[in-house]
Amino acid sequence: MPKYYFHIRNGDELEVDDIGTDFASLELAVGDAKLAAREMIAELLMAGEVVDGQQFEIADTGGDVLATVPFQSVLRLH
Repeated sequence: MPKYYFHIRNGDELEVDDIGTDFASLELAVGDAKLAAREMIAELLMAGEVVDGQQFEIADTGGDVLATVPFQSVLRLH
């Protein structure tokens, strides 16, 4: 099963995930990243922080970024 790494980019800063998580497919990894982004947005809002520009960069074991999930993409404002 492939391993995916969920790095968090916030502007010029990058928080690197060196553990990774096994998923059967990239699509499942993206789905999990979307759920995690919703949870992290809730925590940021509760702490009075700004949600602006943060995103997951989902990488493979070779370090190639296969997908990005901007935190704002999971917000439903309507």
